[in-house]
Amino acid sequence: EVQVVESGGGSVQDGGSLRLSCEVSGWLENRYTMGWFRQAPGKEREGVAGIDSDGMTSYADSVKGRFTISKDNARMNLYLQMNSLKPEDSGTYYCAIEGFRPVRMVVAINGANAFGYWGRGTQVTVSS
Repeated sequence: EVQVVESGGGSVQDGGSLRLSCEVSGWLENRYTMGWFRQAPGKEREGVAGIDSDGMTSYADSVKGRFTISKDNARMNLYLQMNSLKPEDSGTYYCAIEGFRPVRMVVAINGANAFGYWGRGTQVTVSS
C-alpha cells in the first residue's frame, strides 16, 4: 500500500520561509513523478512544483524563483523550500506521486487529475 505523508506547514509572516516535507512509502516503481499541489478555500487545486525520477523539475509561474523542489532518492522523500512567501501562497499543500509522466503535467491545468496517490495535506498560512 502506497502511503504519502506531508509535514512542515505552519504560519509565517509575509516574506517568511517554510520547508515542507513528504514521505512516501510502499512505492515500488523505479520511475515516477512527484508533485506539490495547493488548494485555497473556494479554489481549484493547483500544481505548484513537480519533479520526476530523472530529476527534471517544473514550477508554476507564480512560484518560480521563490520555491525549490527537491527529493531524496534513497528515502523517497520530497521537499519544497518556500522562500519570500506571500499571503496568496496560503492554502493546504498536498504531496502526490504517480507513475512516470511528463513533469510539466504537474503545473498544467487540471494536472492534479493525473495523480492517484495523495497525502492528507499540510496547512500553510502567510499573514500580511
